[in-house]
Amino acid sequence: MNIHEFQAKQIFKTFDVPVLEGYHAETPEQAEKAAEKLSSDKYVVKAQIHAGGRGKAGGVKIVSSPKEVHDAAQEMLGKTLVTHQTGPEGKTVKKLYVEAAANITGEFYLGITLDRQQSMPVMMASTEGGVEIEKVAEETTEKILKATINPLYGLQAFQIREMAFGLGLTKEQMKHFGKFAAALYNVYIENDASLIEINPLALLDDDRLIALDAKMGFDDNALFRQKEIVEMRDFSEEEPTETEADKYGMSYVKLDGNVGCMVNGAGLAMSTMDIIKYKGGEPANFLDVGGGASAETVAKGMEIILNDSAVKAIFINIFGGIVRCDRIANGIIQATQHVDIPVPVVVRLDGTNAHEAMDILKNSEIPQLVAAKDLNEGAEKVVHIVKN
Repeated sequence: MNIHEFQAKQIFKTFDVPVLEGYHAETPEQAEKAAEKLSSDKYVVKAQIHAGGRGKAGGVKIVSSPKEVHDAAQEMLGKTLVTHQTGPEGKTVKKLYVEAAANITGEFYLGITLDRQQSMPVMMASTEGGVEIEKVAEETTEKILKATINPLYGLQAFQIREMAFGLGLTKEQMKHFGKFAAALYNVYIENDASLIEINPLALLDDDRLIALDAKMGFDDNALFRQKEIVEMRDFSEEEPTETEADKYGMSYVKLDGNVGCMVNGAGLAMSTMDIIKYKGGEPANFLDVGGGASAETVAKGMEIILNDSAVKAIFINIFGGIVRCDRIANGIIQATQHVDIPVPVVVRLDGTNAHEAMDILKNSEIPQLVAAKDLNEGAEKVVHIVKN
């Protein structure tokens, strides 16, 4: 789950991570009133979308009066921003953040995420603030400083000093950086975050450091204990189909291909998509119906997949472990009676009672269903269907 910049900064404030004064707005009038509350001679109007690269897309404006804030807000609200993270369809601006401008003398990048190889948080910093960090990582890896943090001990003083030296900070600036980094790590741990990015982390003319931007993502598995954060969720920023799948305990991610994928288990989903690609096809989605696939979940899964008009065929690849394969086969047949399925459905089932399941599918006389004996055959059949 992700949240907006203004929401992340609200969290930052409660943990004493320095941010500039600012207010959330959803109308030009609210934006103008927000500017009137700020003691500044310049204002920054920022589009609030769950994507980076807003500045290049026209989603950040610096203006000189509350009236100009109103005009900038009027121009920005309802506009579709297309950035390197939104895809060509872009995102519509529905919320704004109006912030006081500041005298900036330097920009850095600072972030925390989980290093999955070491199973520990890693703090990253770079002198290349304001630049897409993906580009920095690809072209100038040496400019990214990393500190792997053992959660038993937390962020250590020597790690902060090493980063501060690497960023070229002065002695006075190092003091501010130490407090900032320690507070940011507390934000990450206490809120079950999966990612925090500040780009840029701004150095002011008085040597203080300010989070000029803020991006936060959270561990979905820990949201049950983060009630206040759950209330910040903005469903309008999420793919509607992914939200619908989540209601039924399924994981769905839309992709750009034409082969719908229904599986049970993330590992099986990845291998299914890999073999479809290997056979020359393109997956249209990642849909994990979970370990207890039933007629209801299969039917709902098909409905969700078929919401994508690009889907030309569906590949159901399920391992019958907790639920027997014959029950899954009957569930698939029942699903076809409840959902209009205009495309072929290739089915590969493996596990308990797999042979019985194949007989059920073959004897169903449902023209859309195509049985496959194994993963390789299933992938070949579904790719052949979409290509012919």
